[in-house]
Amino acid sequence: MKVEDLRGKVPEEFIESAIKRGITELTPPQEAAFKAGVLDGKNVLVASPTASGKTLIAEMAMVKTVLWNFKKAIYVAPMRALVSEKYEEFKSSYPYLKIAMSIGDLDSLDPWLSKYDIVFVSTEKLDSLIRHGINWLDSVGCMLFDEIHMLDDPSRGPTLEILMTKLKRMVKGAQMIALSATIGNPDEIAEWLDAKKVVSDYRPIKLRKGVVFKGNVHYLEGKEKLMGDSGNDEIAVVEDVLNRKKQLLMFYSTKRNAEAAAEKLKGVVDDSLSGEEREKLKEVSKSILGALSKPTSQCEKLANCVMQGVAFHHSGLVNAQRKAVEDAFRSNLIKVVCSTTTLGFGVNLPAHTVVVRDTNRYDEGYGVKKLSNNEVTQLFGRAGRPKYDSEGRALLLAKSEDEILEMYSRYIDGRLEPINSNLGILSVLRSHILAFIASDFLRNKDAIVNFFADTFYGYQYSDISGIEDIIEQILKELSRWGFVVDEGRTLKATRIGKRVSELYIDPLSAEWIIESLRKARDSIGNLFVITNTVEMRPYVKVTKKADELFYEYANLLEDNEAEKKFEYDFYGYYDPLKPFSTALMLNDWISEKSEYEITNTYSTTPGALYAKITNADWLLYAAAELSKIIGANHIPFVMLRARVRYGIREELLDLIQLEQVGRVRARLLYNNGIKRVSDLRRKESWPMVEHLLGKEIARKIEEQVSSELQ
Repeated sequence: MKVEDLRGKVPEEFIESAIKRGITELTPPQEAAFKAGVLDGKNVLVASPTASGKTLIAEMAMVKTVLWNFKKAIYVAPMRALVSEKYEEFKSSYPYLKIAMSIGDLDSLDPWLSKYDIVFVSTEKLDSLIRHGINWLDSVGCMLFDEIHMLDDPSRGPTLEILMTKLKRMVKGAQMIALSATIGNPDEIAEWLDAKKVVSDYRPIKLRKGVVFKGNVHYLEGKEKLMGDSGNDEIAVVEDVLNRKKQLLMFYSTKRNAEAAAEKLKGVVDDSLSGEEREKLKEVSKSILGALSKPTSQCEKLANCVMQGVAFHHSGLVNAQRKAVEDAFRSNLIKVVCSTTTLGFGVNLPAHTVVVRDTNRYDEGYGVKKLSNNEVTQLFGRAGRPKYDSEGRALLLAKSEDEILEMYSRYIDGRLEPINSNLGILSVLRSHILAFIASDFLRNKDAIVNFFADTFYGYQYSDISGIEDIIEQILKELSRWGFVVDEGRTLKATRIGKRVSELYIDPLSAEWIIESLRKARDSIGNLFVITNTVEMRPYVKVTKKADELFYEYANLLEDNEAEKKFEYDFYGYYDPLKPFSTALMLNDWISEKSEYEITNTYSTTPGALYAKITNADWLLYAAAELSKIIGANHIPFVMLRARVRYGIREELLDLIQLEQVGRVRARLLYNNGIKRVSDLRRKESWPMVEHLLGKEIARKIEEQVSSELQ
């Protein structure tokens, strides 16, 4: 079926945009979705492989909703990176539509979103907007949920499931479209969503799946020798891909494994680079080294690998480094990326060949676990680049001959596992049940129980008596903590309960913070108040200093009901020394220690450090807001938040207000006698500013000071 055959059934703008992008023919899943009624407002579940055209199915429905039905469309995905990527694609394809993205501040109503036709949001952001009482939900005509298989994910799935159930009730008549590449039970999910099912194995680029052992790839149709000389299969695959003038993604179970592999492979790739590529890679390498004020050993390791055409990629890198690696790979400068499995989700970074080296991973709650077929299929989906390759390869590495058949039957010939609800997670239920009551969405226990009967959990298990007991327990806790009051037949959120819900933190974390607010503390104590929360997990390892200092702050734990609950919720894994050590790490940051010193002291990575800084920023804001409500002093948390955001001592708070001035430049100015912005109003200060920061930066600072005086 040709795109032009849709004339009269979809706005002309969609047809023009598709043809302009070179899309003239509908793929089989797109045609099947059309026949299933996606343009007639029917709910549709699409389960088809990566790159089969699922997004275009949603696109045609969203554009029709906006241009012909004069309704809003919303795109929802669990990963921010994916939301951002799809937003950029839509903006480019439809520059004349009013398209917005909101994935940040979880304590904002974002009223400006009401003026936009299509809104791109993360799962948590949309849930937060509903908690704040957005007034434009009635105008939504089409809701797209991408990566619907994430219902199965313990960390993201429960919020996604509750959000979808909530929207089914709140936005009556709106079309719901759900997309995924890996669903083993599409019938169940389609029935739960009251959706037409579109299941297809179509893939625009043929994918050959095989198992590598002793220099040979074992495919269903036979054996093929790798074009590589090494006796090590991992290296031989790289040699094979380089001989084909292609690129390779290799997936590993841990950050350490990914880094070690990149170090091992850089010598193999180096010989394949041209002189021009080497020069460009030098620039990429410099940008990676310059991402932090002082490069850590990890920065240096990555920069050295990149110089030789290889990179590692994981959550331990800071955003600028990850982007540099991704851009250089897309530009065919980096030939091999060794990554943890997280790169297989969200960011679209395809390669000719994908290798999953490690099929085991460590899970803190369960020990060593096998990757599921769904997870491996997601990783395999990165193989084969449209417009570049006629076929892609997805390979596993076997350690023995016996493992060839085992891997083949599990990951290549095996069925996708069913998606199951993960809704019975206590911390998630606490937060959502409080939100139901605080937003007047559900106002008594029976209504809450009925809601959970409508969830995917309720659909799958029918008998929800187990979750009913959990609801009862949570309601008692929320009442005991003063977040909810029972007025007979109606549950009502207190002022502080409503604020906790809006702040989007676990009520248990809020109770811990509130109980700790009036106890005497210094900055380390205040940091411990916000690090000893559910939201700051996982914590850094315990240091000797944490062990020695902890007794000075242990009084914060005394007579604190929330702390006892932490022990129960952690199922024996809770150790207060870990969040205390995390507090000491943040204290080192605001004491202006370098990323290099901090990552070495706490055995962490720059990416993990900045993730903790981001979380701490939010929790310090929440602590300040809760302080205001209970009448405690909120100023220490406001100041501490500014210090954590910039990584500075208190005396630099004034200078840091200037644009172009970060922790390093502020310290330079301060140590040379320029201690406040007011000092810059003296003419004699400027020669020193120019000397320290250069003429261009000095000029920009002078403009700010001058405009402030005016």
